[in-house]
Amino acid sequence: MNMKNITGGHRKYPIESCIVLPPKISSAGLLREFDDKNYKWLDYASPRLQLIIVLIFVITQGFHSVLKHLGLPLITSQIIAGVLLSEAIFPKQWSDILMSQDNVQLLGTIGEFGYIFFMFLSGVKMDTSMVTSGGAKPCYLAFLTVVVPMIYAVSSIVISSNKHKELTSILSISPMFYRTCFPVIHCLLTELKILNSELGRLAHSTAIIADFFSFICVLGVSVALGTSQGIPTALSGEVRIVLFFILIAMIVLRPAMLLMVKLTPEGQQVNQTCIYSIIGLFLISMRLIPDVFKKFYLLVIYVLGLAVPHGPPLGSALVEKFECMNSSFFVPIFVTTCSMRLQKFTLDFRNEMVKEHTVIATETLLVKFLSCLGPLLYGQMQKRDAFALALILSAKGIVELAAYTFMSDGKALTPELFQAGLFFLTFSASIVPALVRKLYDPSRKYAGYQISKIMDVKLDAELQIVTCIHAPNNVTSVINMLNISYPTKGSPLAVSVLHLVKLRGVAAPIFLSHQNRSKSLTGYWYSENVILSFKKFEGNHLGAVTLNAFTAISPPEFMYDDICTLALDKLASLIILPFHRTWYIDGSLDSQDNTIRNLNIRVLEKSPCSVGILIDHGNIRRPIYPDAPAESYSKIAMLFFGGKDDREALTLAKRMAANTKVRLTIAQFIAKNDDGQVDWETTVDSEFLNNAKSTGYTSYIKHIVNDGRETVNMVHSMVNEFDLIIVGRRYNIEDPRTSGLKEWSEFPEIGVMGDLLASKDLTGKCSVLVVQQQHIV
Repeated sequence: MNMKNITGGHRKYPIESCIVLPPKISSAGLLREFDDKNYKWLDYASPRLQLIIVLIFVITQGFHSVLKHLGLPLITSQIIAGVLLSEAIFPKQWSDILMSQDNVQLLGTIGEFGYIFFMFLSGVKMDTSMVTSGGAKPCYLAFLTVVVPMIYAVSSIVISSNKHKELTSILSISPMFYRTCFPVIHCLLTELKILNSELGRLAHSTAIIADFFSFICVLGVSVALGTSQGIPTALSGEVRIVLFFILIAMIVLRPAMLLMVKLTPEGQQVNQTCIYSIIGLFLISMRLIPDVFKKFYLLVIYVLGLAVPHGPPLGSALVEKFECMNSSFFVPIFVTTCSMRLQKFTLDFRNEMVKEHTVIATETLLVKFLSCLGPLLYGQMQKRDAFALALILSAKGIVELAAYTFMSDGKALTPELFQAGLFFLTFSASIVPALVRKLYDPSRKYAGYQISKIMDVKLDAELQIVTCIHAPNNVTSVINMLNISYPTKGSPLAVSVLHLVKLRGVAAPIFLSHQNRSKSLTGYWYSENVILSFKKFEGNHLGAVTLNAFTAISPPEFMYDDICTLALDKLASLIILPFHRTWYIDGSLDSQDNTIRNLNIRVLEKSPCSVGILIDHGNIRRPIYPDAPAESYSKIAMLFFGGKDDREALTLAKRMAANTKVRLTIAQFIAKNDDGQVDWETTVDSEFLNNAKSTGYTSYIKHIVNDGRETVNMVHSMVNEFDLIIVGRRYNIEDPRTSGLKEWSEFPEIGVMGDLLASKDLTGKCSVLVVQQQHIV
């Protein structure tokens, strides 16, 4: 028993509280309840905490599995889970057990830690140089979408407060109506999977600049609010401390971290001591900063993240270590616990505060939307894109939810105002992603575009190729394949090399063109070796090869958009993608990357031109250059079964065979039980074959097979005789010549023949190119 005295006026009131010693933390397990009637596992703190966390994630994922089909984001399901577990809905008998004081405090601590860490990592990922280098369009959009709604919101509240003095408290939450938060916009663009799109890049750069304007506006409104309430000295002193900390972060912390980066050898990971030092500084800050900076402590944490240099090696290391854990565990708990504070499920519009809050919040959001939409329409942006961008920049999310929650906990907001704010944020965070998905489709840029095919390019015309590089061994594979094809001045190639780098520790995706750029520019060192290797290849084929080099630094799930956009801009006829499985130079299996596999599948679906998947079994043959001896030549085989993909592959093979240093073998596979019926496809195939037979040093072989087993035996006998085998993808095509192979297919996305030639059981070391002719974009 513990006795406390609380002073009230001149009297002291004793309060009794009971403490159970020792505290019940870890239970003996659920099964013991069946043996001991006096034992209850929910009397212990640890099981209660585990149960509420399980409920949070089960309810969240259950709702999201349904709501995602309606276009609603994950945060909507998290808020719904919190509402269902709140006292407004959750049964009181269960609420008294699960929502004990220790449970509430511990959940709140976990959630707050997650949000503070989220703000810190958001600062780490932000590229602050975008504030000065974003361009004119993001700058004026950012200014208008923050300043115009701020003037409207503040003036509306001031006018209303002349009638009702208590409405001045809404002024403290007015920044939630007009501000634009970079972390919210970044999460939305990531959720919508449009981070790499043209609209996504514009929204991203605008959000960074708007966040800077929002910071200035919030400080200004805070000082004005303090002055109006007669406390200018305390508030202005706190603002001065914040500005002083920002100055220290700029001239002390950031230079110190930049020195760490400078001392790290290029391409290597930063010293782990540096990472843990920064995390230690962050954890200490979580304890000290709230006491010193009070209402601005979250802003200071954000600035601390901004002081960390974004990208590799330091920023990326921090994000890679902690982003997954924080975004998958701590942040969902925070969002759900915020909405668990709900006390009533219905809004009371008879309350003047609730009524005015709803009206001003809705009107300010509408003004914010129109202040962004107007300039976009005036600038002749497409209407659907303009509406989508205005909606994105008006979005609300976790930052505003956190502000409402912390102000409610600090008694700055009444429960009714918090309830109104929660409903307002839930509606905004839910409706914006759903509407943007309806309005904006990144693939719409392909509409009206004539799908480019290899067969549309004349033999003596330049063939535009986009080739993708993930790792150093891809460089050797691609250059080897291009050398085998042996480009000449009479049949030239224009190669656009796209080095794909996984985005790490940077929020904004980067696309770099290396034409006329200096080494000192950010991102050059990523691709330096790739560029040098292809420059050497270009030099070995003077006049026959034109080279352009690019680097795309973006999340793997969005890389397909960079590839397809580059192919669209270059009017490419072929995209060459490395296979996700790699081999050592002795032919043994090296590694397998399913991220690359998923990327290849997306490109096969979305590409505006033909696609070739390059499978390299470790072929290390010496490349053939123009000055090579006359007896040196490349041996290429084309396995022909028929169809559009095979005709596209045959066209590429025929182009290669136009050179005297290439020996092409066309192997046609014919089913033994063929009934001899001739349709249009068969006629076109025969015409293509007849034209190809008369090209260069070409030989023709006809294989009559009964089934897939005989086809496999025939292909296995050929793999050691050639440097390159070209096949059509022929996806999902049933054929007697390949019967039985589909059931054993390991990689169905490259077709049964591609899968056969990509098998780890294949003993040959030849390169394989699986070609798809794109049909629909």
